[in-house]
Amino acid sequence: MSSISVKNLELYYGDNHALKSVSIEIEENKITALIGPSGCGKSTFLKTLNRMNDLVDGVKITGEVLIDGENLYDKRVDVTLLRKKIGMVFQKPNPFPMSIYDNVAYGPRIHGIKSKRQLDEIVKNSLIGAALYDEVKDRLHKSALSLSGGQQQRLCIARAMAVEPQVILMDEPTSALDPISTMKIEELMLTLKEKYTIVIVTHNMQQAARISDYTAFFLVGEMVEFGETEAIFSLPKDKRTEDYITGRFG
Repeated sequence: MSSISVKNLELYYGDNHALKSVSIEIEENKITALIGPSGCGKSTFLKTLNRMNDLVDGVKITGEVLIDGENLYDKRVDVTLLRKKIGMVFQKPNPFPMSIYDNVAYGPRIHGIKSKRQLDEIVKNSLIGAALYDEVKDRLHKSALSLSGGQQQRLCIARAMAVEPQVILMDEPTSALDPISTMKIEELMLTLKEKYTIVIVTHNMQQAARISDYTAFFLVGEMVEFGETEAIFSLPKDKRTEDYITGRFG
């Protein structure tokens, strides 16, 4: 299990100051939701937690992101191993164009697991963990692209789980899904937090209120307010948080 401690995080894309001195303690085995209007830095912040922003040209990052006391931005950190520890699920389901089985086995194979028996077990357990196994167990060798959108997203969650991460990051994981699939993913998140630390970016305030333990409100690159979800939604301390939550802007 992992807690994440972020201290004075600043991020620039060229001259654009995208994150301004963000400090936050993310508790293990809890769901932390990041809310705020579009373009306010939520997804950028999420990507700093597994160094996805390293892939962007002209990015400059200062400050610390500590996971279990280790700074992710230390030069000695192996980014491949880091991304094994911190899984990511994106807004649009993005299964690989291969079988359901191979999607889930992909990560473990990259990390050196060759035994078919072991892979079979990982695939089965990951699909059970993502509440998908019963729906796909008879067609594991069919293309993942034949699944519905909601099933594809649960497959992506199973794929993230297959390498036994400690943290799962989710960038608006239900925004492309219908209400029933959304409900399934929300129920799944509530069970996953028993094993994982979850950080989710969501545009859907009701969703943040329903599933998260903690909520951080971002505005123009600044983290305006952070606290227990119930307190943020019922008694926000900052007028800007209140205005956003009550729908006055955003």
